[in-house]
Amino acid sequence: QVQLVESGGGLVQAGGSLRLSCAASGRTFSSYDMGWFRQAPGKEREFVAAIRWGWASTSYADSVKGRFTISRDNAKNTVYLQMNSLKPEDTAVYFCAADPLGRIHTTRAVGAMSKYDYWGQGTQVTVSL
Repeated sequence: QVQLVESGGGLVQAGGSLRLSCAASGRTFSSYDMGWFRQAPGKEREFVAAIRWGWASTSYADSVKGRFTISRDNAKNTVYLQMNSLKPEDTAVYFCAADPLGRIHTTRAVGAMSKYDYWGQGTQVTVSL
């Protein structure tokens, strides 16, 4: 099975930046589709960003497009979420997720939680005014 460990969360003022990291186990990380989701108190978990295997095409929620960047380093088995121009509404627990069969699941929506079989424990991001 795949294990995911997020890090990099913290407290930042509005307009600031954070970079989240997600370290993944597995010998075939380069073939995983990876995603970031977030969940605020009392809210449902929502899609933030995703990056596919291979050519590493990316997808973003409209709310973060232009501010967040997802990337991956296959040599380090790590996916990143660079968050710039943070807003108070970005406050949430951020989770990374993995679909180890991304190369097969070509028709599964990257923004759907059901696509991903493995989840990290989450890291708290708090954006103050």
